[in-house]
Order: sequence, then structure tokens, then C-alpha cells
Amino acid sequence: MEIFQYSFMVRAFAAGAAIAVLSPLIGIFLVLRRYSLLADTLAHVALTGVAIGLLLGTSPVLMAVLTTVVAAILIERLRNTHKIYGESALAIFLSGSLAIAVVLISLGRGFNVDLFSFLFGSIAAIRPSDLYTIAALGAMVAAGTLIFRKELLYLAVDEDGARISGIRAEWFNTFLIVAAAITVSLAMRIVGVLLVGALMVIPVIAAFQIARSFRASLCLAVFFSLISAILGLFASYYLNIAAGGAIVLVALFIFLFTTVARVLAGK
Repeated sequence: MEIFQYSFMVRAFAAGAAIAVLSPLIGIFLVLRRYSLLADTLAHVALTGVAIGLLLGTSPVLMAVLTTVVAAILIERLRNTHKIYGESALAIFLSGSLAIAVVLISLGRGFNVDLFSFLFGSIAAIRPSDLYTIAALGAMVAAGTLIFRKELLYLAVDEDGARISGIRAEWFNTFLIVAAAITVSLAMRIVGVLLVGALMVIPVIAAFQIARSFRASLCLAVFFSLISAILGLFASYYLNIAAGGAIVLVALFIFLFTTVARVLAGK
């Protein structure tokens, strides 16, 4: 096919497939814990990291990963103090990181092409170094999530019961939020900072409409996410539209389809 004759499109599909598998792996635990807003919060923190990277002339992706991981650990520490509710901690970091990003962007003389590619996603902006970073970090996060999936699920369903049974709740909670931070930072190249949270949440919610078990929900969420990424990238190339918007729109159509199917099935 003509689309695969261009190296940047091959990199886009490779990165898109990796992100499409990784996002629901983390997103399903965030949705179960009613912590979906975390993805959007970390996306705004990632924008701060991108701005720092562009100002310093370093890798924006790696700087975003570092910034979001530090912020994720701080959010978890604040949540564990019991003096600040989880939603309040997210609101603080969401607004604060956005303010810092705006200031840094103004110092860098406003928006530029590189920054727009991070905001909205760009299939042409994925460099080989970005692909290697996505592959390496994504593989580690996915492997860790699959290894600890039982503990993460137990904590998501009944945290108090998990603590009583001897599960190290603080450690696994920190792992989940750090994994979410890395996933958000890696996904912004494809989907964009403004829409990365949607890719982590919408396929999962769509799978919950028709699946009857956790395993089925996870498999369906990954499948829906892959379909969204593939069809979205095709639409982005042939229709000349933003990759992130196209991917999320496909995910939304899948969610609507599963919702209608559930209603018609009388569930």
C-alpha cells in the first residue's frame, strides 16, 4: 500500500500499535479505581516537561517522562497523607502544571511547530529515537502491569481487603501511578497531550459495556484501542486531519456502538 512506502508512516503505525496496547492496560485500573482524571492531570504535567525539554534543547519525550513520574509520586504521597483528597491533589497538579507550562511557553516565544505536534499529535513528528523510547519503556510498563495484574485488580476492587491480606498497597499504588505517568508521556506523540487521557479511558469503558469478566474487558479494551489507532492513522493520512483527533473519534464511535448494542440486548 502507498501509505507504507513512507518511513514516517511505518514509525507512526509501530508507535500507535504500542501505545494502543499499553494505554488500556493502565487505563482499566484507573477506571476501576474511579481515577480517570489522573490521565488528564498527568497529560498537563507532561506538557510542562515538553516545554522544559524544548527550552533546554533536550529530548521533550524523556523530559516529559521524568516530569510526570516525579509529579505522579508526589500526587500519591499527597493522597496518602489523608489531609488532601485524591481529587484535590489532581486539581492542584492539573492547574499548577498548566500554569507553569504557559509561563515556559511564553518564555520560549510562544507556540511553535514542535509544541503543536505534542499538543495534538503528529504522525510525521515521530523520530526513530522516539520509537525506541516508546518500545523500551512501553515494554517494561506492560510487562510489570501484566505480572502484577492480580494485585492491582485486588487493590482496585477492595483496597482495604488487599491491605489486610498482606498486599503492599503503597508500593503497588505507586507502581500504577508511575506506569500511568510513563504511558501518558509516551502516548502524547501519537494522540497529543490534550487527548491522551481519552485513549486510556474510552476503549476501557466501551469494553465494560459488553464484557462479562475482567479478562474479557481487558482483551476487548486492547482490541478497541488497536482498531482506534489503526483506523485513526489511516484517516489522518488520507483525510489530512490530526492523528490524535481521528484516533479518539474512532474510539468514541466504538463506545457508541457498544452502548447501543448493550441497550438492544436489554442489559
